[in-house]
Amino acid sequence: MSYQKQSLSASKPDAVSGEDSILAVLSAEPEKWALFMDIDGTLLELADTPDDIVVPPSLPANLDALATRLAGALALVTGRGLDYADQLFSPFHFPIAGLHGAERRDPDGSVRKAEVTAQFETLKADLIAETAGWAGVLIEDKGAAVAAHYRLAPDRELELEPLMEQALRRAGPNWTIQHGKMVIEIRPASADKGNAVEAFLAHPVFAGRRAIAIGDDVTDEAMFRTVNRLGGHSIRVGPLSPASEARGSIPSAEALRGIIETLAS
Repeated sequence: MSYQKQSLSASKPDAVSGEDSILAVLSAEPEKWALFMDIDGTLLELADTPDDIVVPPSLPANLDALATRLAGALALVTGRGLDYADQLFSPFHFPIAGLHGAERRDPDGSVRKAEVTAQFETLKADLIAETAGWAGVLIEDKGAAVAAHYRLAPDRELELEPLMEQALRRAGPNWTIQHGKMVIEIRPASADKGNAVEAFLAHPVFAGRRAIAIGDDVTDEAMFRTVNRLGGHSIRVGPLSPASEARGSIPSAEALRGIIETLAS
């Protein structure tokens, strides 16, 4: 598989970057870059249910080696909860923005989490009860967020949308709705992957570096917009789309893991 070689520092808005250019930049100037990556669909292939995600055995150690190469300036920015994401990459604990930024662990180990109200806990339980007979629909309790997955029942989307909108009205103004790949999620309105990236960049470990953001879904667009505005680089896993803010692409999660393995070694 071949890719066009092009510098990530190019200012051309429609610059397309591939494996070779990422390898060149992070190999030659690791001290100048910070790396932010989504998990599902980006580092790992999507699965029918969240618990079916498979983590290749070598990936956690390769991420840790790459983080060392970047002097710690590597963070995961995900819709997963922080605790669940930690299980995926055990025994390593990376800086993580979970629940789209509602939870965050900084490089110094300090953790911030959104408060969950009793009303929101009741709402989540009601969603699970209301969809109990909907074959193929999974309600995932993420703590400060709740997601309705329908990958195994795509025909249920038309029923889930009004149900989740109704739940959002019950949740109140501090929550918002987020659509993704075969998932509808209610998350804290203050949570935003772009804001999470900016928060990391204010930390001494990341400060002064240019950001590379890698993701695959509409939930990652806030990251892309932020790094583009700050003069970094945005990369989509999968084909480039006119609707996306991403300015470069990598064909698959497997290809991204190959880049990480090469840099780690």
